[in-house]
Amino acid sequence: MAESPSALNCLVPDFSAVMTGEQPFQLSQYSGKTVLFYFYPKDNTPGCTTESIAFRDLYPQFQAANTCIFGISRDSLRSHIGFKAKLDLPFELISDPDETLCTLFNVMKLKNMYGKQARGIERSTFIIDGNGKLVKEWRGVKVAGHVDEVLEFVSTHA
Repeated sequence: MAESPSALNCLVPDFSAVMTGEQPFQLSQYSGKTVLFYFYPKDNTPGCTTESIAFRDLYPQFQAANTCIFGISRDSLRSHIGFKAKLDLPFELISDPDETLCTLFNVMKLKNMYGKQARGIERSTFIIDGNGKLVKEWRGVKVAGHVDEVLEFVSTHA
């Protein structure tokens, strides 16, 4: 596995992954476009649902900014297919059950849940420019207002 794109303006290594839709994801197929990855903990949970709906509702504006959106979690492809259909998401969801992408982007963290420590995805968003460089990241995201902030960034930097 390639090293994590640990700093801004580092090239993100090309990778493929399983996603909803007809084709697997391949980063190199999006050359010339801005790619947005939002990592979220789990399908059908309140915060993840709210965040996904916010990306859905602003999808036309992201498209206008030449930005392709992909949600990523450790959920199964089957779970993603149901979540995508339930929320009528116009973008694809990438399944990462073996944590390959979570490791690449260093989003696995120890979190406190109900008084116990558990390993999970730290809600994070990454922007990769048309040349394959990581140009912006948000870690430890709070859902409220986040999608608007991301849209503002891609609209002014794309």
